[in-house]
Amino acid sequence: MAAAERAIRARIPLVDLVLEIPATSAFEPRRRRSLEELDERWLVALNKADLADPTETEKWVAFMKQRGSSCVTVNSHSRESINELLNAVRGRIREIKHGVSDCTGTVLLVGIPNVGKSAIINAMHQIGRIGAEEKGKLRHAIISSHPGETRDISGYKVASHPNIYVLDTPGVLSPIFADDESGPKLILTGAIKDSLIEEHEIAQFLLSVLNLRKEYRELEDLNVLGDKSCFADALSTRSHHTKRQYSSDHTQDFIVRGVRQALFETIATFQGDLGNEDDLRRLVEIQLTSLQNAFRLSAESSEVISKRVATKLLNIYRTGRLGHYTLDRVPDVTQEVAA
Repeated sequence: MAAAERAIRARIPLVDLVLEIPATSAFEPRRRRSLEELDERWLVALNKADLADPTETEKWVAFMKQRGSSCVTVNSHSRESINELLNAVRGRIREIKHGVSDCTGTVLLVGIPNVGKSAIINAMHQIGRIGAEEKGKLRHAIISSHPGETRDISGYKVASHPNIYVLDTPGVLSPIFADDESGPKLILTGAIKDSLIEEHEIAQFLLSVLNLRKEYRELEDLNVLGDKSCFADALSTRSHHTKRQYSSDHTQDFIVRGVRQALFETIATFQGDLGNEDDLRRLVEIQLTSLQNAFRLSAESSEVISKRVATKLLNIYRTGRLGHYTLDRVPDVTQEVAA
């Protein structure tokens, strides 16, 4: 990662635009820059907007604009969203090139591991290639659910008139976390390999976050609305044919509903003080026990059961089946100014 950071630093002065995944996912040297050092050549991409809380996303967009940073929300699985990103990049390149269309622009995409950089690259490259006069060969950046798959800096053409090339970069992670919550957040989102910490502990952190933010209200809404806010398209597609139910498949709709219901009921009926660490820890353990039934797991050793519950819970969270959540809250501007 040190070598990758040096390579990225060396290229930043050479490119026309830097596309950045922000907050906890930010490229660490960028995070250390002050407000006065903000460069107009940087464009912020709030990626995985389809998995985030829409209300928090709106707050982040407003916050970025308030700080003078151009910002765009991105869902790499949405053609419309990628087109919006491409238009934003084209617009910035034209501004930088003073309106000249017969030119070449370069964009550097930076962020920590496993935040969807390669997925964005592939979507931009595919859509940009469709509109290009010379199609060229379709290339694919490596995509994986595991961090650290991108090892080298590679260029992909994403637009013509002006010609724009985006450089995909390896994820760079700082050896020092910005605060106490950064590490657990990065592990929870998959930016750090799960093998470095017990999945049971990651699941405990997820449940603690959910409990403290009272997001069980969203879990209740998801059940009442028939999952429309989370994966209506998938349900409408499946409604045309009957799908057999397998209790061993934790991704099936009836299992996911049961998990959300179990979480809602345990939080809603808990009588302890969630501001007390011991009470919060006790609630998390109650929930993990309840989830054994929700996932339809047979009786095994407690260690095996805990691992299986944690693995299944993290999977449905990371794929958005548990709901839409944003781990990074928008900073309090008044506190920043006071500091």
